[in-house]
Amino acid sequence: MMHRLMLPICLSLKDIFSCLGFTLVGAIMERAVVQITLFGLLLAFVTTLPNKDDWDIYSFHINSTVTSRYATTVITSRVVNRMDESKEIEFLVRIPKNAFISKFRMSIDGQMYDGVVNAKEQAQQQYTEAVSRGQSAGIVSSVGRTLEEFKTSVTLAAHNKVTFELTYEELLKRKLGKYELQIHARPMQPVKDFKIDVYIHEKAGINFMEVKGGLSTKALANAITKTQTDKQAWLYFYPTEDQQKICDSCGEDGMNGDLVIVYDVKRDTSLGDIEVSDGYFVHHFAPSSLPRIPKNAVFLIDQSGSMHGRKIEQTRTALIHILNDLAEDDYFGLITFDGNIFHWRRELVQATKGNVDSAKDFARNIQDRGSTNINKAVLEGARMLNAHPREGSASILILLTDGDPTSGVTDPKTIQSNVRKAIAKKFPLYCLGFGFDVNFEFLEKMSLQNSGVARRIYQDSDAALQLKGFYEEVATPLLTDVTMIYIGGTNLTQTNFSQYYNGSEIVVAGQITDNDIDSFVPQVVAISSKRRVTFADTNATMESTGTVSDSHIQRVWAYLTVKQLLDQELLLSGPEKEKVKTDALKLSLKYSFVTPLTSMVVTKPLGENTEVLHKPKEGQAPQQNWQVPPPSLSQTSSNPVFGKMRSSRVGAVPGAGAGRRAGVGGPPGAAGESGALGQYHLHFGPLDDYHLHSRRIISGHVDPFPSLMNYGAVAHKKPIRVPPHRFLIKTENQSLPLCFDINKDVRLKLLHHPSGELSMNGELDSLRYGGFKRIVIHFETNKSVDVKIDGITVKDGHDVKFYTGNDHITVGSVTVIKRDKEVDVTAGDTRIVILLHQQNRKHLLWPVVRQQPPDSNAEGILALKPVAYEEVQQTRSTKLRIKDQEIDVVSAGAADYSIPFPPILECWLMSAESALQRPLDDFSVAEL
Repeated sequence: MMHRLMLPICLSLKDIFSCLGFTLVGAIMERAVVQITLFGLLLAFVTTLPNKDDWDIYSFHINSTVTSRYATTVITSRVVNRMDESKEIEFLVRIPKNAFISKFRMSIDGQMYDGVVNAKEQAQQQYTEAVSRGQSAGIVSSVGRTLEEFKTSVTLAAHNKVTFELTYEELLKRKLGKYELQIHARPMQPVKDFKIDVYIHEKAGINFMEVKGGLSTKALANAITKTQTDKQAWLYFYPTEDQQKICDSCGEDGMNGDLVIVYDVKRDTSLGDIEVSDGYFVHHFAPSSLPRIPKNAVFLIDQSGSMHGRKIEQTRTALIHILNDLAEDDYFGLITFDGNIFHWRRELVQATKGNVDSAKDFARNIQDRGSTNINKAVLEGARMLNAHPREGSASILILLTDGDPTSGVTDPKTIQSNVRKAIAKKFPLYCLGFGFDVNFEFLEKMSLQNSGVARRIYQDSDAALQLKGFYEEVATPLLTDVTMIYIGGTNLTQTNFSQYYNGSEIVVAGQITDNDIDSFVPQVVAISSKRRVTFADTNATMESTGTVSDSHIQRVWAYLTVKQLLDQELLLSGPEKEKVKTDALKLSLKYSFVTPLTSMVVTKPLGENTEVLHKPKEGQAPQQNWQVPPPSLSQTSSNPVFGKMRSSRVGAVPGAGAGRRAGVGGPPGAAGESGALGQYHLHFGPLDDYHLHSRRIISGHVDPFPSLMNYGAVAHKKPIRVPPHRFLIKTENQSLPLCFDINKDVRLKLLHHPSGELSMNGELDSLRYGGFKRIVIHFETNKSVDVKIDGITVKDGHDVKFYTGNDHITVGSVTVIKRDKEVDVTAGDTRIVILLHQQNRKHLLWPVVRQQPPDSNAEGILALKPVAYEEVQQTRSTKLRIKDQEIDVVSAGAADYSIPFPPILECWLMSAESALQRPLDDFSVAEL
């Protein structure tokens, strides 16, 4: 018998939905899963441990080698199962978003299991099979500002050992005059053999090296050893078990903190540092002894209603700091925008003390309001820069926004085209996207089209510092119109750059034609202040790093080439796009990089589920990889569960049945057709009906909506059915949300502001298709927006209009934007999005409150506050204690319809009255 103890890990409430994973539990098998969870740039383990004698992470090593700014990091974890029975061990690790995983392997009882990188299309079969078995097929997910999360698991026999080994690679980027290698150590238990080794080798020479971070403290000072020569540096971090408990970021559960290795290299020549190896070269160009170029900067600040509260406060703070940093020979402009644009000055002015003080007064009075006219703002900023040509200066345009364009021109492609024509390659556009609601792909594409970059600003307490930090990166231009020339070079990465900033670095890699170093001549041509300059060094000697064909120089070239091809693919279309995509795919496969075009098939011992590793795309909200456990069958253990069931490629709630062989549809005793149902999820307990949650695989993709098909259970007269609709309620500091069903058509109070200025009601369509069939928003006097599946009706006094196509509508102070899959309504400080989902070939509406005043005391289903509860384990069931009341619950799954592509979340299912802590009638209304 295999025992499992499920021990989910969460860093904070914010991380709950990105870091929890669930595997099967059930009294019928008396299973438990021990999750050994590895966090950080690198690794971490479970926060709550079973008996320490049951298992042991007896070795944990992180080995990072940095050669010419290219870091290769290997994480190795060795675990022994001290139990007398098998158990499942989960390996979970966080890696930098800019990194590519290049190797993963497991070693069990002398047998090695290697992950294999394939094209996504070739991996599709494994992907489909993994999903149909209930496995989480996308096992890399975005988890925060800079990290992605990799996880997999394996069943380990009694007293056996497993070694996990993950390798990833990244090119360190120079910012503000330094490189940073961050190692986040969070083992969450003391580990006997705990080592972090960092080796840095820079042929140009190491200028300085420092160690910072939460683990660089007095209590751990003697655990850190630094050694440095002219071109090499070593750092060893070997804390004892006792030290892992006593530092500022430590405790009985081990360490929890960062090691940050900060360094820079020597720069002896103006041409920079060039290394060659076996026909490849990499050129690092970062001249520092140059005069700064006066700049012309225009700042475009979104002041729409969604910027309300902390966002606008942090923006004001950051903008005032930025204005303070302007040099007197700089010229600048400041525009705020909502549905309209507002100038501080209509033309650029010099950054004199008087002008800067006036601009700071303007910044202090920025108030959030209205919609978002990005097109008009960017075009006006471009006009201001174009109208002020200044020889010997560098121009930059910086846009800060937290939302989609909602007024004026709202089509992203049209805006991008307009902006590209207005800028005409004269200066870069930098787009800062505030928060996760922003359309980051739109901003990213617009920046790339105009020689800039997009950066996400995270809505945290340090957002103002993030804004100021970005500005500091581009605050001091040293060169413009930079062209990197390589006579005798081929297959070059990007060689043209609009500007080079102090403290940054330009990196170019390529191949040397016929490996003829003697005919290879590099040079750089650029504009410095008011003159043209050429960087060349005819006496330079280019050292070879060796003749190994797979050297780090070649991998730097491959890494940069793939990164830049992926950027180009975002900008192109048609045959050009396909060619770039094909080139990127070939390189990704050759060098075994897990990129957005490839997947790694994670192989395991015979009989265990295959998993497929995908790289998430920047701009997506943190992914939720849920593995939903089946319920305890103890209350109905005398009854058979299922006979055979027929379905066309039906999958399950992600993770339902994780760990079972392919084709087995449920717990022992349940029969299932191989390749048909795959997995299913039943609930037994105090609630009335049995429920089947399923997902359909359509053309290789997952349809995440619960099927409404009624399946008959052979041994039961009562049909197994999907509930008409299931609502989710967030919780405070608990792992699972609550959920409840409403099994009748009812008109619900969704959102009512006490002032009466805005209210929203909805009519459920629970008996037929689920979800809402009609939602009505009332505002001001005798004005409303009535949303149905087939269109929206807008009432403005006696004027009533019906809209079916995509439209931009203004009614008083309210903006309504109708798109194909959503209706976006902005009313003052409140923003509501009504999503259109498709389920069983039928449509349903679902409302989401994206923004409302932080001090709002609104009422309604959508205004429910997070609930605090405590789990009360019983012999044969689970109860939750909420406000001194014990409530019967069962584990269930629910689609989160609040986002466009709903994941299936695990939740505690209870009656509506118990979840709401009041009668459902309190939330009903007589009329919409």
